Amino acid sequence: MSSASSPATVMSRADWISAIIVIVIWGLNFVVMKWGLATLSPLLLCALRFAAASLPLLLFVKPPANLSWGILAGYGLVQGVGQFGLLFTGMKLGMPAGMASVVLQTQAFITMLLAAVFLHEKPQRWQWIGLLIAISGLVLIGAAHGDGAADMTLLGFVLTVGAAAMWAISNLLTRVAARQGSYEPASFIVWTSVFPTIPLLLLSWWMDGSEAVVTQLQSIGWRELGVIAYLAFLSTLLGYGLWTRLLQRYAASTVAPLSLLVPVIGLLSAMLLLGEVPSGLQWLGTLGVLLGMMVNQFGGRWRRR
Repeated sequence: MSSASSPATVMSRADWISAIIVIVIWGLNFVVMKWGLATLSPLLLCALRFAAASLPLLLFVKPPANLSWGILAGYGLVQGVGQFGLLFTGMKLGMPAGMASVVLQTQAFITMLLAAVFLHEKPQRWQWIGLLIAISGLVLIGAAHGDGAADMTLLGFVLTVGAAAMWAISNLLTRVAARQGSYEPASFIVWTSVFPTIPLLLLSWWMDGSEAVVTQLQSIGWRELGVIAYLAFLSTLLGYGLWTRLLQRYAASTVAPLSLLVPVIGLLSAMLLLGEVPSGLQWLGTLGVLLGMMVNQFGGRWRRR
């Protein structure tokens, strides 16, 4: 394993398996979110997710000894309130699950740009080409709002892009944490999940109203509990635990593009389980984003060959 100051760029077979597990979990994640948002408000569902992922484990998992509380709080707030607060709200306000799985993955390219500026990880020429292709695809998806069976609102699209930007910032905070010293990813995820819980509850109380929050909490059934369990234990603890471990070991520009495979699962599961059918323009934009990912990830190999 390379040191934190000089992250590796070639992933091992075991880490590829970890990446595939994350891809499947996060691909199905968008359908599960839609199920939860059918009965729970976005911010309340988000708060319950992070409460379940942290509070039951605090007595058994020690906080990372090598990391500052500022890093833990910053990551938790950016990811919990920023990324998922915006994503859940965007999906509630008209972002289809399948298209959300595509648009959210633009975090890979935002991560690349931010890492170049703040972490001095220099992108290669083919990564810039991949970025331009993916942006073209994103523009097509944005232009398709209101078009086709998988109807998408412009506000939902903008909020999802904002969520992607928040995810990119949390990726950089993970790399900064790795530079502070080694730490256990599970401990990192549990303790960072503490920080967004109260702000999200307060925001939900303020935006939804106290009566609505109490009513939703009283009406939680087995379906809602299953959604919360999936989001908390599979998507958050397992998914982000594995993702954080990968970001500890490899450059951000190597790991971040892998998440662009999530839309393959996201689109298929949304079509099969929710009946979403993207329009022709949305399919074309999706192809552009995925093609940009392939150029970004494999352009160096193609050039050497």
